[in-house]
Amino acid sequence: MTMKLPALALAAAMALPTIAGAAEAPMPPRVVVIGEGEAAVAPDMAILSLTVMREAATAREALDANNDAMAAVIAAMKAAGIEERDLQTAGVQIMPRYDYTNKPDGTQEAKLAAYQVSNTLSVRVRDIAKTGEVLDKSVSLGVNQGGGITFTNDDPAAVITEARKKAVADAIAKARTLTEAAGVSLGKILEISEMSFASPPMPYMAKAMRAEDAGAAPVQAGENSYKVQVSVTFELK
Repeated sequence: MTMKLPALALAAAMALPTIAGAAEAPMPPRVVVIGEGEAAVAPDMAILSLTVMREAATAREALDANNDAMAAVIAAMKAAGIEERDLQTAGVQIMPRYDYTNKPDGTQEAKLAAYQVSNTLSVRVRDIAKTGEVLDKSVSLGVNQGGGITFTNDDPAAVITEARKKAVADAIAKARTLTEAAGVSLGKILEISEMSFASPPMPYMAKAMRAEDAGAAPVQAGENSYKVQVSVTFELK
């Protein structure tokens, strides 16, 4: 027992300088900078939202009429070269429609007028030049609602990588400006993290479409801009 105490005391004495040194080591000075990068590319794919709405006295009649119209639209899409994988039903809705009349006492009386059935089809058009033609064909075959168009890119990895590089370069440039202004030297990078990534393609909503509107719809695809933000921590010397 008496032999162990000096050994323990010696071990504690040897450990004290290490612990004290670790506790006293100051945090190296650093600066954190947010960098932003953006890269643009022309879209190579359009996503259409096409809706067929039919109305009838009964839900059954409305659904049957809708099924016939949507079947014709799907067949036409396939005939235009749209693959099966690029056609997806986005939703089917069945709802009653009421007519309202005002009563002398100020209240309203509701009377069932008809049933409405809507079927929405999402279509990916990979040959973007055919977007207007596909829209025109769908309207001719019974699409009378929707018209939402989103221009996107099938594989934006390369342009996103370019945006990331620009974001890091922007952070380095900002850090150099800050350190030069402060009269200090910029050291090595201690940490990099991606804060956010923005995929910008936004849907363009067309007005309700009519079968009598002749001619392919004029469509402009423009460009898609992809934005990246990064946080970079630098050591100061």
